[in-house]
Amino acid sequence: MYRAFLSECVAIMNSWEMCKEININGDCVWGVFETPKKSDVDNVISVAAQLNSMIKILNYKLKKKKYDTISVGIGIDDGRALMVKAGYSGSGINEIVWMGDVVNTACHLANKAGRGIRDRIIVTEQIYSNLNDKHKEMLSSYTDGTTTRYEGNISRTGMENWYKENCK
Repeated sequence: MYRAFLSECVAIMNSWEMCKEININGDCVWGVFETPKKSDVDNVISVAAQLNSMIKILNYKLKKKKYDTISVGIGIDDGRALMVKAGYSGSGINEIVWMGDVVNTACHLANKAGRGIRDRIIVTEQIYSNLNDKHKEMLSSYTDGTTTRYEGNISRTGMENWYKENCK
């Protein structure tokens, strides 16, 4: 179950050329996407929609086999991140580490998404402001303390149609 989840997330993110880095930390899969144009931000939402649809299909299959389903949150932020090689050369610990507010915010959003009353996908105001009108309509705002966030359960149309036809 864990391997299926990880491999499907990696396959989806890896299929997008704008995905520059994919990391797996425990049960978390996250990616770094290059978004120099506003249209690239819409493509990141498309990646999230694919991931959301895949989780729905995977949970259907798990439930059918009487396994527990998985709960997933997707958090998205936009900004600059610093990539550094951390550790000590020759020690076996010499990994690439991504740092910055954008990484921390996306992680915090992912931890809130899909839990309680929150939808599975949560994005920052910066992401929302760069989306096209079609994607904006799929998200609703809420206030997190003094900060406005946007959430939704966006899915990929083709995958959603497949789900409706095959997951009854």
